Amino acid sequence: MGKTPASLKAHITRLEMTAPPKASLPVPVNIQTAIMRAPGIPLPFYRYLYRQVGARWQWVDRLRMGDEQLAEMLNDKRNNISVLYVNGAPAGFYEYFCGDEDTIELSHFGLIEHALGLGIGKWFMLQALYAIWSLNPKRVTTTTNNLDHPRALQLYQMFGFSPVSTGTGIVRPLSDKELLEMARKS
Repeated sequence: MGKTPASLKAHITRLEMTAPPKASLPVPVNIQTAIMRAPGIPLPFYRYLYRQVGARWQWVDRLRMGDEQLAEMLNDKRNNISVLYVNGAPAGFYEYFCGDEDTIELSHFGLIEHALGLGIGKWFMLQALYAIWSLNPKRVTTTTNNLDHPRALQLYQMFGFSPVSTGTGIVRPLSDKELLEMARKS
């Protein structure tokens, strides 16, 4: 079987914002969009979204979780997932976790590759932030790293997030064996 990929060093940036975004953006023209909350999202659909959005950026943590652990996390009432559809097809998702009444974490945000370059990323981020801030938290947090989209940090800062700490971590990419096992399950 294929060799195990080398671990990658990640420079992690933790960010927070303490006021809602002031920006307003129209939906890009000539694109049909819908954002739908997905309570009780089926595990295979979640894994599909997570993999499609995160494969390029080395999102692996949720893919390594067993069904029971992932279902428990996704079905936690404090966890919220919304899916973006563009021209009728899934195009991305955001997920946030209400840790307490003061803090909400934007835990995942991204677009599937076919939606990149359509001019929809900033608009979609704004929709995610509007949804989060409608719950009146005192602060919103998120985390990104240098393995994410090259403009992720810039995008977060554009909408009012400020870096609060940095660190390093190790990301272990999926092995051929893990990818094959995932393909067999789907």
